[in-house]
Amino acid sequence: MRRWHSCVSSLILIAVMGVAAPVPAQEPAGAMDAYVQAHVKASFFSGAVLVARDGKVIFEKGYGPANAEWNIPNTPQTKFRLGSVTKQFTAAAILLLQEQGRLFVQDAVCAFVANCPDAWKPITLHHLLTHTSGIPNFTDFPDYKATMGLPSPASKSVERFIGKPLEFAPGSIYKYSNSGYVLLGLVVEKASSMPYASFITQRILTPLQMTDSGYDDPAMVLPRRASGYALDGNGVKNAAFIDMTVPGGAGALYSTVDDLLKWDQALYSDRLLSAASREAMFTAFKQNYAYGWMVDAPSPATSGRRRISHGGGINGFATFIARYPDDKVTVIVLSNLDAGRPGVIARDLAAILFGEKYDTPVARQVVAVDPKVLDTYVGQYALAPTFVLTVTRDGSRLFAQATGQPIFEVFAESPVKFFLRVVDAQITFVIGADGAVTGLVLHQNGRDVPGSRIK
Repeated sequence: MRRWHSCVSSLILIAVMGVAAPVPAQEPAGAMDAYVQAHVKASFFSGAVLVARDGKVIFEKGYGPANAEWNIPNTPQTKFRLGSVTKQFTAAAILLLQEQGRLFVQDAVCAFVANCPDAWKPITLHHLLTHTSGIPNFTDFPDYKATMGLPSPASKSVERFIGKPLEFAPGSIYKYSNSGYVLLGLVVEKASSMPYASFITQRILTPLQMTDSGYDDPAMVLPRRASGYALDGNGVKNAAFIDMTVPGGAGALYSTVDDLLKWDQALYSDRLLSAASREAMFTAFKQNYAYGWMVDAPSPATSGRRRISHGGGINGFATFIARYPDDKVTVIVLSNLDAGRPGVIARDLAAILFGEKYDTPVARQVVAVDPKVLDTYVGQYALAPTFVLTVTRDGSRLFAQATGQPIFEVFAESPVKFFLRVVDAQITFVIGADGAVTGLVLHQNGRDVPGSRIK
């Protein structure tokens, strides 16, 4: 999953629960609505979706509250933070500047950075665009959560990682890094002599008449802006604050499903970018990553079709845009709930349209379990040599915490089977012949990962 902040690791993945279902006999729009409603009922979605073919909307609808405190509903006109979907706009800005002759993607990044370290001299803009620079991802730094609420324009954010050692030789490995796209935002400013937000607005959003999109600034009064929410064991809560100068070119834009369809349609013509620039944007370098987009070959996960897509996530928001260029199909899912599973929803909405099978989510029911039984589960379970799941009890509540991750409550659906609400994952405890708990199995992302009890 491509997110603005990298809080996702071995336990916190995204999956779909439910059973495979054939495409209903009803019209695609009806089937799509029923499918998304199932996600809403399972507490996995609040937001807006759009499906289009040849630029014509087949289905669009808002779900859940744009503001839960006032019970104001989401609509297709609601504005959502995009998170890492921003990256494709930053990539387009670089390609526009290349068309103007102000830079070239093979230019050294040091041409735009003062006091550039020697280790960065081999790094090009192409490396930043494709996440192959080796510059470490600053949103993975231990102090990130403590600093994300503080103003940090691109020049200041770069100071956080400019002195860090490279993680690998530039161009040799793909590793997702928000640092690279924050740095590209700075490059846009240097090359254009304009603030990043102004360049994006004047050179991309205004020409495409994307009047409901822009750089998100919490200080401005923005009509129809969604509030962001997080899901924890106690339900929905307001998402943690992030100063929007921090994500910059890596994740600071907002938009609507309708505006993103305008963006999608512009990428089929020379209206914004030349054919050469569009070819560069959609040509994968390593690990299927191109310039701000993932380019996937046909597979069961893409309904057997070529797909160009990207997801995003930023405090309280989760997003996904998928393009099926050979079919001229677009699927856009924007959620103001960080557990919104937009990639899964987008995948399955496409499957409905293409007549493929998909999974329908189901709500899980909580049952009571004797605290004495819960006590037998308390301990540590090794899922990998360096990845341990620690289970603890607090009264009648059970909690699980994976190595390097926050602690989450798990809920019983049977005496041995538990599930998380913040993500789609389940745990089954393994009982030996003598009645002792010997391990557990983590069910997630279609995989069953056993963990042996080590303590």
